[in-house]
Amino acid sequence: MRFIVRQKIFALGDDFTIKDDHGNDCFLVRGQVFSFGNKLRMYDMSGRELIYIEQELFHLLPQYNIYYIGNPMAKVKKEFTFFRPSFSIFSDVGNYSIEGDFFCMDFSVLKDGRQVAKVSKKWLSWSDTYGVAIMDKENYAFILALVIVIDQVLHDNNASNNGQN
Repeated sequence: MRFIVRQKIFALGDDFTIKDDHGNDCFLVRGQVFSFGNKLRMYDMSGRELIYIEQELFHLLPQYNIYYIGNPMAKVKKEFTFFRPSFSIFSDVGNYSIEGDFFCMDFSVLKDGRQVAKVSKKWLSWSDTYGVAIMDKENYAFILALVIVIDQVLHDNNASNNGQN
């Protein structure tokens, strides 16, 4: 399944609209305004909350927790590296890793060593826009949450992503 993740450019907080490749709305992600650290919620189109993403504060490098329908599902930590971004992903549903280029404009999500999603970021765009192709048997909401966390860490240039408030 293919999705388009587009951050709303003139919104308070971090808001994303996620559509399928036919332009149909699939998910809505809303960021909490005026909070310490990033807090985002992903809803299906009937308004049911599927994912809650919360940044852990007071770490040298960014760390995020992902909850699926209220239950802890994964922890994502940015690792210290000199040349290319690296993440540790601790999950109850498999060993996930991210592989991609230096700018993380194109990257793959691997589960247990095999590619389960391919992500491409548009270079010339007014807002952060990603194309995400996810294997059919994967949890779409969870993989999209990983993409959003990567975007929060690498491409949002505010101090809260660095654990500094």
